[in-house]
Amino acid sequence: MEEITQGVNNIILANDSHKKNRIQVSNTKKPLFFYVNLAKRYMQQYNEVELSALGMAIATVVTIAEILKNNGLAVEKKITTAIVDMKDDLRGHPVQKAKIEILLGKTEKFDELMAAAAEERGGVDGEEQG
Repeated sequence: MEEITQGVNNIILANDSHKKNRIQVSNTKKPLFFYVNLAKRYMQQYNEVELSALGMAIATVVTIAEILKNNGLAVEKKITTAIVDMKDDLRGHPVQKAKIEILLGKTEKFDELMAAAAEERGGVDGEEQG
C-alpha cells in the first residue's frame, strides 16, 4: 500500500482548478491495478472518484471503472466525453484527442466490502476500518 500512498502524493495537478478526487490515467506509466487500488483509496477519502483519460488511455479508464463496478464497489454517476485540442509533442502541430471522464461513487456496500478485503489480507494496511 506504500506504493499507492506514494502515487497519491505524486499525482501532478496541472493547476488548482483540478479536483482532489481526480485520477488522470495513463496506459503507459502505471499498471492497471495501481489505478484500481488508487481509485478505491480515493473513494474511501472522498466518497467518489473521477477517472480521466485521453486517447489510447480511454480503454484503461473504462476497464478500471468496470472492475470497480463488477466488484460491487462503485456506481457510475456521470460520464463525459469530448474532443480536446493539444499540441503534438514531437513537432508542436495541433492535434485533437478524445477525452473521457467517468465519475464513480461508492456503493452502499463499499465500506463493508473493503473491510472484508482488509480482513482477508490480515489488516496489512495498518489502518483501522470502521
